[in-house]
Amino acid sequence: MTKPMRILIGCECSGIVRRAFAALGHDAWSCDLKPAEDRSNRHIVGDIRDLLDDGWDMLAVMHPPCTRLTNSGVRWLSVPPPGRTLEEMWQELEEGAALFSACWNAPIERIAVENPVMHRHAKERIVNFRPHTQSVQPWQFGDDLDGPDNVKKRTCLWLKGLMPLRATGTLDGRTARDEIHKASPGPDRAERRSRFFPGLAAAMAEQWGGIVDERAAA
Repeated sequence: MTKPMRILIGCECSGIVRRAFAALGHDAWSCDLKPAEDRSNRHIVGDIRDLLDDGWDMLAVMHPPCTRLTNSGVRWLSVPPPGRTLEEMWQELEEGAALFSACWNAPIERIAVENPVMHRHAKERIVNFRPHTQSVQPWQFGDDLDGPDNVKKRTCLWLKGLMPLRATGTLDGRTARDEIHKASPGPDRAERRSRFFPGLAAAMAEQWGGIVDERAAA
């Protein structure tokens, strides 16, 4: 393992990604508008944009608000859901694109931002936008048929100064559950759908945490 890095995990309150990096000896912190579920003292409650200039070695934004940026939600920009207005939908799009832009263009050498596939309106609003580096599925990093990683959820990664992830699991996707897309409606539906995956988090920590400056710049 290389020397420990100061790593900021953005938009995370579960602690799943933070703990994966910390387990390898890195100085990992998470930040979210919500308190940490595990009550860790290595969690900052607040806007991640207030922390981007604090000298981090790596920024991993794993759960940015993406509802208005994704292809699956583009229809609401034409016909808003009940009780909402078009003005609110477009304002949320602007806010989501601004947050993505701030993280993607942060003065940090190694950056990873997770998001589903974006529609053209989002791409037009993101500063220095470029296509995602890779897309992965949680089951590619799992070994347990009944475990939390054996699910279907295409996860796109925008990477800067980091290598694309290599699959580490033994699952082949044929038994992957579709529970995320079929999540029942309710007040916690968005939170359940955005929850991260321990196998994928471990792969990020192992593969990105071991990257030295020469490889990152290659």
